[in-house]
Amino acid sequence: MLTTKLNSYTFNKNGIWYFSRRVPADLRRHYRTNRIAYSLRTKSVRDARIRAMSDAAKLDRHWHILRISSEDLPGKHLLTDAVQEPVAEPAVDEYSLKDAVAVYLRLKGHDRPPTFEAAVRRSCGYLIDCCGMKALKDYLRSDATKFRDYLFAKGLNGASVARIFGTVRAVINLALSEFGLAIVNPFSNVYFNQKEGVKKRLPVKTEDIKKVQAECYKADDEMRWLVALVADTGIRLAEGAGLLRSDFINKDGILCVRIRPHSWRSLKTASSERVVPLVGSAKWAAERILEEPNSSQFAFPKYNNGERTSANSASAALNKWLKGKIGEGYTMHSFRHSMRDRLRAVECPSDIIDQIGGWLTQGVGASYGEGYSPEVMQKWLLLS
Repeated sequence: MLTTKLNSYTFNKNGIWYFSRRVPADLRRHYRTNRIAYSLRTKSVRDARIRAMSDAAKLDRHWHILRISSEDLPGKHLLTDAVQEPVAEPAVDEYSLKDAVAVYLRLKGHDRPPTFEAAVRRSCGYLIDCCGMKALKDYLRSDATKFRDYLFAKGLNGASVARIFGTVRAVINLALSEFGLAIVNPFSNVYFNQKEGVKKRLPVKTEDIKKVQAECYKADDEMRWLVALVADTGIRLAEGAGLLRSDFINKDGILCVRIRPHSWRSLKTASSERVVPLVGSAKWAAERILEEPNSSQFAFPKYNNGERTSANSASAALNKWLKGKIGEGYTMHSFRHSMRDRLRAVECPSDIIDQIGGWLTQGVGASYGEGYSPEVMQKWLLLS
């Protein structure tokens, strides 16, 4: 619930102070949103006031620069098209991070989901916030270490920092190659502890899985069908949430779920595309979905609007429900860890485990042939 504001730039939500600033109308073409809002990561009124005023001042300076750089040349409307100067390409030593992002998205962003571009812009945006917009040649090793410390100071864990650094490094590497710049990427080989702040995901215990499944049978609704499906397959929550009813297929006399990419929900890796036989609560969930007189093509219409699968919404709601049933420390992704342990416990061969879970199997031979049949996978799933 929102409480009294400290000033026009802040509001409080659940005890945490947030910064909020409307983007001026004349500068909205530079942004993908009409309002800039983010957590100040503090519950302290004093710290929130200081940080908000500092950030507001930085925005004012930045907006002033944007206005100056985008102002039209006086008398430009009197020039004829014949004498207007063409827009020149940047000099070789003037290619900026903005140019790098543009070429990266142009070459790598084809047929990628909106989250891909958002991740690239967010990661490079962090770098701009920390070190400023510079020509690629002007970024130094000191900028890279400063950027690392800045990310950790924001409260990000080692895994998130590694992901952001990986994106920035890839953007700059591609730009250096495309622009023909003989520059060493300063964001390569930067040391940081990738395990810092990372919480180990716990697998759900066998007795708790049975407890959750019993609750799913009792509730017998769309949300619980999704939980039950994940619990006895170990598929990723987003994979399940984005399924079509037609993705449940009969193969060799066995009810299976076909995990494949869709325009509204991509897959994490190429190895994620697979067919998984259904047993236990997963089979029950699939049968309930197929029996439902629903005009929607989606297995879980609650989390699909036809454009994008709302995996984050599903995760938030189901994790909250799960917490109320088996306590803290578990999420829907914990079932994926549990499935790996369950298959290990019955001494299932690792390559069969990989095929069931969509994990990448190492070695050239793994890519040969069509893999294991549903009958073989079903045998191990029934044992687990």
